[in-house]
Amino acid sequence: MPFPDNLPGEAILNSIADGVFTVDLDWTITSFNQAASRITGVPAEEAIGQKCWEVFHSSICDGDCALRTCLRKTGSISNKSIFIVRPDGEKVPISISASPLYDCDGNVVGGVETFRDLTDIHLIRKEMQESYTFEDIVGKSEALSRTFRILPHIAKSQATVLLLGESGTGKELFARAIHNLSSRKDGPFVAVNCGALPDTLLESELFGYKAGAFTDAKRDKAGRFQTARGGTLFLDEIGDMPQNLQVKLLRVLQEKVFEPLGSETPVKADVRVIAATNRDLQALVDEGTFRQDLYYRLNVAQMHLPALRERREDIPLLVDYFVRKLNALQGKDVEGVSEDVLSILMRHPFPGNVRELENVLEFAFILCPSGFVQVEHLPEHLQPEEDAAPIAAGDDQPMSLERIKCRAVARALARNGGKRMKTCRELDISKDTLRRMIRRCQDMGEF
Repeated sequence: MPFPDNLPGEAILNSIADGVFTVDLDWTITSFNQAASRITGVPAEEAIGQKCWEVFHSSICDGDCALRTCLRKTGSISNKSIFIVRPDGEKVPISISASPLYDCDGNVVGGVETFRDLTDIHLIRKEMQESYTFEDIVGKSEALSRTFRILPHIAKSQATVLLLGESGTGKELFARAIHNLSSRKDGPFVAVNCGALPDTLLESELFGYKAGAFTDAKRDKAGRFQTARGGTLFLDEIGDMPQNLQVKLLRVLQEKVFEPLGSETPVKADVRVIAATNRDLQALVDEGTFRQDLYYRLNVAQMHLPALRERREDIPLLVDYFVRKLNALQGKDVEGVSEDVLSILMRHPFPGNVRELENVLEFAFILCPSGFVQVEHLPEHLQPEEDAAPIAAGDDQPMSLERIKCRAVARALARNGGKRMKTCRELDISKDTLRRMIRRCQDMGEF
């Protein structure tokens, strides 16, 4: 509401660095301070008398309006990250807070909103993102600093490398970085997951076979050691390799030769081996399930990759990186995450590490069409306790994106009484997509 001439209210508002404006119950702007004019690019005399959405064109004007929400619930909203569009078309990221406006008798007569320009903060984040990205590895934490320092030196050597770290810490990403910085960068990078194949298949996959070596071996097939010739072979989950293959791998590392199945002619192994595991290899050696001589052959240059909970200061950088990546992949224009979302992510333990963070953001992109990712776009296990359903046993464990999607679909169906058309409208998906998701979730045992 306009300030009486005998009160210095307008002067006080104009002295505030944050933008401030008020609206009446018809959403007509009744006051607009100088900072609001500076941030929006709209003079106060033009803004006053217009509907608020005609001035701001924000990312929430068409839906989750902060003022409408706080007036409906007669409460306040603080530090919600959105963006507005200036008259020249420039998008400006801002942080807003809103509250109902009362008269002397305690009646709601409108709303007041303050907002702060986040452009400089976003520019700083962008510069930091560029400064702290190394061969697609994002981070600035002390936990990663030593790894970044020694990685180029290890890459330039020909030493076998052992990468240790929990699942989801990015072991293959580091292996690719070592390859790209090495003298073998122009050769192939070949990855094999030693825990994903049965013993017999893993042997033929690694070393290849000759025609007639076994039933159905109709012709020669090159193994991964041969296809990686002149480059790098990445052996992931090396701790799951069976002992009979450990002996053969040891010979390759020692003598640089191998024999394909069904052949007695040695083949030169011109590859660099990088191995990785999330298991304690020394403990496996002590148990007798992993060969000690192979362990020492692999453990020439060891690199420990820290868990995400050990480098929380990297979470904002990783979030910005994944937002840009998902925007490019999905053709969206999501600006980033709100301060509330970032606060939740900074507190989450992330047992699934960087992979879990990427899955969380990929799920949020399903529900967030544009603007900033808000709390309501997060998977339900990350929702604040007062808004979330009780967490079932096992929900605090790392979840794949498929499991997160299944639980989101199940809860949407429950909210809509099992009505599929209403569920489709809520999730903004087609009937065929919902049917496929339900079938897939049933196969996974989630329904």
